[in-house]
Amino acid sequence: MASKKYSLLAGFLCLLASIGFSQMGSSYDVKDSSVIPSKRMPQHTEFLNGTYNFPAKPRNQWEVGVKVGAFTVSGDVPSVFPTPGFGLHVRKAFGYVFSMRLEYMYGIGKGLSWLPAENYAKNSAWNTKNNAPVIDVNGGPLGGTLGPISAGNPLEPIYYNYKTQTQDLSLQGVFTLNNIRFHKSKTGINLYGFAGIGGSVYDTKVNALNGSTPYDFSGINGGQYKNRKDTRKALRDLLDDSYETPAQNQGDRRPKLFGNTFKPSGTIGVGLAFKLSKRLNLAIEDRHTFIKDDLLDGQQWQEHSYGDAVLTSDFDSYNYASVGLNINLGGKAVEPLWWLNPLDYAYSEIRNPRLMRLPKPVLPDSDGDGVTDQFDQEQTPQGCPVDTHGVSRDSDGDGVPDCKDKELVTPTYCQPVDADGVGKCPCPDSTCFEGLRFKNDCSQSLGALPSVTFKQGSIRISDDAKGLLASIGARLRNSPECKVVVVGYCSSNKREQQLSWDRVNAIINYMVEKEGLSIDRFIFSYGQDGGDCNTVDMRAAASGEEGPNTVPAPHPNLRKNK
Repeated sequence: MASKKYSLLAGFLCLLASIGFSQMGSSYDVKDSSVIPSKRMPQHTEFLNGTYNFPAKPRNQWEVGVKVGAFTVSGDVPSVFPTPGFGLHVRKAFGYVFSMRLEYMYGIGKGLSWLPAENYAKNSAWNTKNNAPVIDVNGGPLGGTLGPISAGNPLEPIYYNYKTQTQDLSLQGVFTLNNIRFHKSKTGINLYGFAGIGGSVYDTKVNALNGSTPYDFSGINGGQYKNRKDTRKALRDLLDDSYETPAQNQGDRRPKLFGNTFKPSGTIGVGLAFKLSKRLNLAIEDRHTFIKDDLLDGQQWQEHSYGDAVLTSDFDSYNYASVGLNINLGGKAVEPLWWLNPLDYAYSEIRNPRLMRLPKPVLPDSDGDGVTDQFDQEQTPQGCPVDTHGVSRDSDGDGVPDCKDKELVTPTYCQPVDADGVGKCPCPDSTCFEGLRFKNDCSQSLGALPSVTFKQGSIRISDDAKGLLASIGARLRNSPECKVVVVGYCSSNKREQQLSWDRVNAIINYMVEKEGLSIDRFIFSYGQDGGDCNTVDMRAAASGEEGPNTVPAPHPNLRKNK
């Protein structure tokens, strides 16, 4: 029978483990300012701006739990298992490892000894037998008489039993043991240990009377019951469930609360929680509580075989094994920190940097033609337009680069040409060559540049937009003297201003990082009027037009990664 119970328990734990592992996921978005309390917002702002290395600790949810289980007392009288217990708690994290909780526990413990006892005269709860006197805790009589008691003249045997109702309130420190993980983001199982101090109140009674008459145990002690199981069954058949007699207690020598004995207590324990969702988890716990008192089971006297009774020096304690349901409470807050892995942000930033301050890429271009040296096939003279390979452009193929060609387009039949690129076809006058010399007109060399459209509320550059930006990049490489103005629209509120800034910033960063262009080739302009809020326009900068290529974010706390 026991093996079946253990098999069922093992299967239940495996099911909970599978549920827990299925709920694993990543931690919160470290850029989300809505979960940062106002007192830590300055640190969060510095972190987003790249002036401080550590993100602010987020606001996290409270946990409220309720539990039921088995309550047992460890004392001089063997306990009867199981007996019920109930508890509830509230818990708050102060870090990723340490949290504190306030817990209330109520338990009912019972005990029944299968061995007879004869030297109980000093236990006030059983003084109704054999006209025994009432004895105080120090062994002194409180009244009444008793005939001579010795090893040869013992009292009539009885069987110790008790029922105790115990309550405690404790403040516990809880230490999470497995949420800092190096090889996965999170786990659905949380292992923790706890310890705390508090106060316990108990009221213990014994079942000494059958109505108003002491029980007669002679039929049980006659010898027909030879083992523990049969003796206890006979005792359960004999005894009722009244527990009418107050057990031996400390009297007025100890503090009282609600008329019952009050004692300071210490608690230790371990627990295992299984995550069901971001709001719910199931916890299995075992806690043990120590109190400096030997009367939880109503028995303080230890019998000796030579007919004497002495006070025991060991103290009673109680254990509470429970299963509970915990609920996370709180809006605009992350899960309780003991469910989060503090290394998740660091690992994700190393793997896919979003906030990490990376060095600005250095792409050398020694001849300044807009094509970096690793792709440049020619050291081009200053001011000469080039193709995508960095070679001086020669539109008419006459062997003279356009920047030196006085006749930009020389018909084939007029070639070969002289050193100025002029063919041998006769010309009536010098007007033939007007307007043919290369001019630095960016609006003509770049032409009309396309616009980039974003989805509503997004700053992500679509694949179609990337194709448009690639064509713009090719034009800019062919016109190294030209700059482009990147214009975003709308500024009626803070969100629109930040969104306009994010989109202009995304396009400039793309052109620098993916197309290999210098950031100095762009002019940053956002929050303008007269355009579509979801569109960013680009145009060739006019001759002499200047502007910043980077602008601080207007509202960094509103930035979103979409």
